[in-house]
Amino acid sequence: MYNEIDLDIIDINSEPPTEEPFRQYYFMAKCRRWVKDFEQKNGRLPKSFVLNMGCQMNARDSEKLSGILRRIGYIPAEEEETADFCIYNTCTVRDNADQRVYGRLGHLNSLKKKKPSMKIALCGCMMQEPGTVERIRRSYRFVDLVFGTHNLYKFAELLADALEQDRMIVDIWEGTDAIVEELPVERKIPFKSGINIMFGCNNFCSYCIVPYVRGRERSRNPEDILQEISALAADGVVEIMLLGQNVNSYGKNPKGRMNFAGLLREAEKIEGIRRIRFMTSHPKDLSDELIRVMAESDKICRHLHLPLQSGSTRILGKMNRHYTKEQYLSLVERIRGAMPDIALTTDIIVGFPGETPEDVDETIDVIRRVEFDNAFTFLYSKRTGTPAAAMENQVEESVMKEGFDRVLKVVQDTARKRVALLAGRTMEALVEERNGQDASLLTGRLSNNTLVHFPGDPSLIGQIVPVSLKEYKGFYYLGERSL
Repeated sequence: MYNEIDLDIIDINSEPPTEEPFRQYYFMAKCRRWVKDFEQKNGRLPKSFVLNMGCQMNARDSEKLSGILRRIGYIPAEEEETADFCIYNTCTVRDNADQRVYGRLGHLNSLKKKKPSMKIALCGCMMQEPGTVERIRRSYRFVDLVFGTHNLYKFAELLADALEQDRMIVDIWEGTDAIVEELPVERKIPFKSGINIMFGCNNFCSYCIVPYVRGRERSRNPEDILQEISALAADGVVEIMLLGQNVNSYGKNPKGRMNFAGLLREAEKIEGIRRIRFMTSHPKDLSDELIRVMAESDKICRHLHLPLQSGSTRILGKMNRHYTKEQYLSLVERIRGAMPDIALTTDIIVGFPGETPEDVDETIDVIRRVEFDNAFTFLYSKRTGTPAAAMENQVEESVMKEGFDRVLKVVQDTARKRVALLAGRTMEALVEERNGQDASLLTGRLSNNTLVHFPGDPSLIGQIVPVSLKEYKGFYYLGERSL
């Protein structure tokens, strides 16, 4: 409905609507007038560069930013150097994410000196972090627009102001109850799409900045989600990923009539959708009902990302994770009992305050017993404003790295063993792209998230085809299409 709105017939001389998303379409029309003036003056359309620097939810937000810019009339730029408008959608989960932004801003400053008309914007989680905006105002005064996570839907309105004014515009909200999703989206992959089912987080893990920058949990209405999935299926999407900081608590805030397991049941019924994925699950909220729904489904992928963070019950308590080592292992046993072929992946933090070599041993014990198909292993990163940042017994970097190396070796050894079990099988793969290293090969993704490279024609991209897994190469396979 909303994507069919004709921007050229909106009266931008009238007062803007108060109701969303109609208000944002009014400002898209206003920006479109600016684009037409730019084209008349320069003999070309303006170019925009959108850089996603964060998680899957950030990636979905970046698709919204790209969709709005394209609807306004911007065309994509391949790099910052050729852009007339550049926006970074930032992450702040770890300190190196912040430093990456500041490093790139130095490059943008030199570009803007050469092209003063260039507009630069920053948004996303890092902008919600205390002290960030003050630093940008002080040290990066060439930035034109700064906004956060809660008002991303106001991008068109903020852009309209930035195009008309020659000053830094800052619009950071502490929180919101609003959910505005009916805006243009430009998918990077035509046959796959993420779908936000909820926003924010109520867990307050002691090391994590996310609840402070994303706000409290807010679940979308199931009817709106299912309508969006149906529209995506009609547009050729065959695989969806349901997104939330903790999808297992979907429907609790505000209290709804449908939980996450129920939402999956309804999503399965939508014709055209062949695969359903979701991210991320918190172990404390993963129900036996959800396990049953996954086990009985032909569409829900045989892959579950289940963050462990630590195998030490003592450290898990300090992390405020609300489960013990034994409870995590019991949960894995129930999952594997219902779905022996499921791929389990996880997140692990090494070097949390107070962690000892014995605690690292506990984590290694869990890795060996679970045999994860993959694990994203991180050194603890102190985030100002979180309880963990003020804890005593911060671990020295050298000790942290020693524990990290021990954990990583076991992760790699057990993951290779687990993925190697697929050798010789024929499995369905969603063909995602032409291989970047060998143009004669296509790259497909199995239901369990393992990649396979095999000879094939690019016309197969976007299709699900059977592939024989011939040669295991360590975390991926070489195969042949099975006819």
